[in-house]
Amino acid sequence: MSIQVGQKAPDFNLYSSSKEKISLNDFSGKKNVLLLFFPQSFTGVCTTELCGVRDDIAKYQNADAEVLAISVDSIFTLAKFKELQQINFTLLSDFNKEVSALYDTIYDSFTDMNMRGVSKRSAFIVDKSGVIQYAEILESAGDVPDFTAINEILSRL
Repeated sequence: MSIQVGQKAPDFNLYSSSKEKISLNDFSGKKNVLLLFFPQSFTGVCTTELCGVRDDIAKYQNADAEVLAISVDSIFTLAKFKELQQINFTLLSDFNKEVSALYDTIYDSFTDMNMRGVSKRSAFIVDKSGVIQYAEILESAGDVPDFTAINEILSRL
C-alpha cells in the first residue's frame, strides 16, 4: 500500500549517523518534516541531491522544516558520507529496511548488479500534525524529487 497525501504518516524509530535514536513523532506539533529516501551514499545522484539540500538548508529552516534523509546504509557509512560531504541535516539508517518497506519505497532490483532492498529515491512532506502533504516515489534512481514543488508546499504550511 503506497503512502497517500492526506493520510497520517507512519511513525518510525531509526538511528542517525551520530547514533541518536530519532522518531518521526519527535517532531509532532513542533516542525514540518521533509523525508528524503535515497538509494546509497557515495553515489553520484545521491551526492548531488543531498548536497543540493545542504546548500539550500536555509529554505527548509525558513519553512520550519526538519530534513531527515533515510537510506539502507549503515550508520557508519552515513557518518563518513555526512562528514565528507559536510551534510548539515540528519541522516538516518534504515539498515533493516523496515521503514523503506513501511513507506513502500524499496527497489525490487537496483542497478545491473541486481541489488535488492535499496530505498527508492523518494520525498515526503509531513506537516506538524503528522499528515502527509506531499508524496513522490521515483522509479528511476537517476531522477531527483521535484524540489520546486516541495518548496512550494513547504512555503504554504
